[in-house]
Amino acid sequence: MRTVVLIVLLVLLGLFALLNTNALMFPHTLSLGFVTYQGVPMGLILLILGTLLMVLFYAWAGLAGLRAQADSARLLRDMEALRVSLDSQESSRFAQLQEHLDARFHTLGPGQNAGEVAALSARVDALSRDLNLQLAQLDDYLKGKLG
Repeated sequence: MRTVVLIVLLVLLGLFALLNTNALMFPHTLSLGFVTYQGVPMGLILLILGTLLMVLFYAWAGLAGLRAQADSARLLRDMEALRVSLDSQESSRFAQLQEHLDARFHTLGPGQNAGEVAALSARVDALSRDLNLQLAQLDDYLKGKLG
């Protein structure tokens, strides 16, 4: 979009210069403080200076856009590295949990603490039935509300 605006402005500036060539080339006296020039086309100098400033600001805006894109890319790389690190940490935690559970099941053994295992299994079954009942009730409620 910036390129299109720059091209349109340069074309308009060029058209202005063509239409006003006599005024742009009219000789003036130019004083820089320590030296004075006679017969300098002041309009042409200002036109060239304006064009250079326009191109300079266009380049500056492009550079700022490139910096923003580079910062975004760096941030995305950092976020991806963080995600990979967190995934590896989480997988190591799951592996440790699995090892712990396997060790606990091996210490329980097939005949030891059978009563505790049966009670735990009964409790899990009861909680499962209760959860299924609550989900069915919620489903019926939502069907009733939504039609």
